[in-house]
Amino acid sequence: MMGLEYAVVIEKAPDNYCAYVPDLPGCVGTGKTREETCKLISEAIVFHLEGLKEDGLPIPEPESSAAMVRV
Repeated sequence: MMGLEYAVVIEKAPDNYCAYVPDLPGCVGTGKTREETCKLISEAIVFHLEGLKEDGLPIPEPESSAAMVRV
């Protein structure tokens, strides 16, 4: 399972940050700082993948990507 790299979307909310993984529906994390949110979503991804594995479900291949676009 290690070695997979999933795109994560991080959004600023009024009082915190929220993150989700487009390729893993339902896999989310929130934190007070961007750094904390990155740590928590990383842990959430591992937990999510372990749950899929335990349930005998396939591990989704990473397909999404992200890019910053300057306008």
